[in-house]
Amino acid sequence: MSVQQRIFLSPPHMGEDERDLVADAFASNWIAPLGEHVDAFEREIAQYVGVKAALAVSSGTSAIHLGLRLAGVAPGDTVFCSSLTFVASANPILYQGATPVFIDSEEESWNMSPLALERALREAAAADKLPKAVVVVNLYGQSAEMGQLIALCEQYGVYVVEDAAESLGAVYKGRMSGAFGHVGTFSFNGNKIMTTSGGGMLVSDDVEAIEKARFWSTQAKEPARHYQHEEMGYNYRLSNVLAAIGRGQLHVLEERIEARRGIYKRYEQALGQLPGISFMPEPATGRSTRWLTVMTLNPADTTLSAAQLIDALGKANIEARPVWKPMHLQPLFAQCQYYPHQPDESVSDRLFAQGVCLPSGSSLTAEQQERVIGVITNCLLNQEQGVRHV
Repeated sequence: MSVQQRIFLSPPHMGEDERDLVADAFASNWIAPLGEHVDAFEREIAQYVGVKAALAVSSGTSAIHLGLRLAGVAPGDTVFCSSLTFVASANPILYQGATPVFIDSEEESWNMSPLALERALREAAAADKLPKAVVVVNLYGQSAEMGQLIALCEQYGVYVVEDAAESLGAVYKGRMSGAFGHVGTFSFNGNKIMTTSGGGMLVSDDVEAIEKARFWSTQAKEPARHYQHEEMGYNYRLSNVLAAIGRGQLHVLEERIEARRGIYKRYEQALGQLPGISFMPEPATGRSTRWLTVMTLNPADTTLSAAQLIDALGKANIEARPVWKPMHLQPLFAQCQYYPHQPDESVSDRLFAQGVCLPSGSSLTAEQQERVIGVITNCLLNQEQGVRHV
């Protein structure tokens, strides 16, 4: 029996412009870091997001690291961070020798809970130990409740790094994701809604801060004839070739967003009425890109678990994944403090246990999506029939 073609979770989706722009980079013989495409990519991202300045870097992780250094994070400091995220949001806190404190999600957006953040900030202020920064993550293509979160951080005078790695193109109250923090960060990893194969961007309205980060990102070379170094720097710049790819990807970003939103709608229409299934909500405050379509399985309404469904999809050669394992559950951060949404309710624990990320790439065909829907439907129906026969 022939094996059906594998369906990936979120593969790269290349267009026509990328090839031409990369050819231009080769023709210019400017393929190393820096170059005209890097400069243009920075300008175009800044314009799209609606900020004054941008810095193209080698990864979203390096962008967060630079943001934390701009915040003045140092050994002995604490940094508050969303718990329901990929480890790249939290690792740069360790790079700076600081200690993470993790904040739970809310139900409405699955992103940082304003209730939990307020409790954490209030307790930190009472102990005279306010965090040096807060890393707010925008999960799965959707902005956090930035209005409330920014207001809380302003109340306590805390620097905000907005981790928009997964949410380029999302909108919150008329403004683009990534434009709310003191700095915002993006990732162009291979699975993101637009990719440069690997890369990232640091953005801000603080032009001076971006220029300082630019200095650090090129090994902190002083303006001297010889190699002069007075501060620690990093090799964090993006290559001209990868920036050329990014420029082409940016040209079709809105098309990619509409494609992924359409994929979500088809999943929701086909599966939303089945017992136990619900989908990541989209608050009325803005637009999610639906970078990934994520559903949950409620054990009160179905005996099918998230792990069982992921296994069944895997057997059908379909890639699906659990929701991010929260940082406060990771062995790396076992000693770190955690603030749940409510003192007796951890939203991120439940989402991790019940959540499934479905194939959502903008190149996903209708036929491929029907394969995914068919496996999920069959799993649910078989599970329910098995329960009835017991």
